[in-house]
Amino acid sequence: MEQYTGFASVYDLFMDNVPYDEWTAYIDVLLKKYGIKPGPNTEVPLICELGCGTGNITRRLKARGYDMIGIDISSEMLQEAKEKERQGDDAILYLCQDMREFELYGTVAAVVSVCDSLNYITEPEDLLQVFELVNNYLDPGGLFIFDLHTPYYYSRVLGDSVICENRDEGSLIWENYQDPESRIHEFDITVYTKNESGTYGRFEETHYQREYSAAEVKRLLKQAGLEVLDVFEACTEEAPARNSERVYFAARTRKKE
Repeated sequence: MEQYTGFASVYDLFMDNVPYDEWTAYIDVLLKKYGIKPGPNTEVPLICELGCGTGNITRRLKARGYDMIGIDISSEMLQEAKEKERQGDDAILYLCQDMREFELYGTVAAVVSVCDSLNYITEPEDLLQVFELVNNYLDPGGLFIFDLHTPYYYSRVLGDSVICENRDEGSLIWENYQDPESRIHEFDITVYTKNESGTYGRFEETHYQREYSAAEVKRLLKQAGLEVLDVFEACTEEAPARNSERVYFAARTRKKE
């Protein structure tokens, strides 16, 4: 079953509790920490966001002075992003591509990926392929910043749980199942949305994510030719704890001599 098709139209409705402003500010801090910064006397950095969804982070980074490219596999999610662009005239380039096979017209100063988008890559060899493509499209010394949900989050926080949310505009049922052996986590999503006639329509989607240890990710980054700079507890510059739910990685492509 395809992901983020019908759910795209109500994604922003049910995800309005996500701290996009805080996450964007944190990414901005990390970009500047490692030398990627817009300024009046410098060229505007071009940044590519993988798994940009409806463009919530993309647009906020654009507002902070970066040129942005957004990539997502869901045409429905990108349609929502483009509708926001038309309203704000932000001139963001959105591309409907699979991040395992993405193509750019040239290199970029940085690649970012947030909202656990890379957890949707459920095979390590595919994640390696994403990392290799990132390395290929980064400027020499370019930066790669991304987050992942941790094994602790999947096993101890999410587990086999059911999340329900009821609003005037519709209802969401999010059923979670984990397979400890494969480390694949299945999310069965059922959404009821209110139609103009006052009746309710229903659609279902199934999503899959995989948990990765920090050691696995570091190994794959190095195998792809990237230099691992840091791993942080989300929205901090501290090392992750045993009970960290989300972590950020910072890596850099090696400068060509």
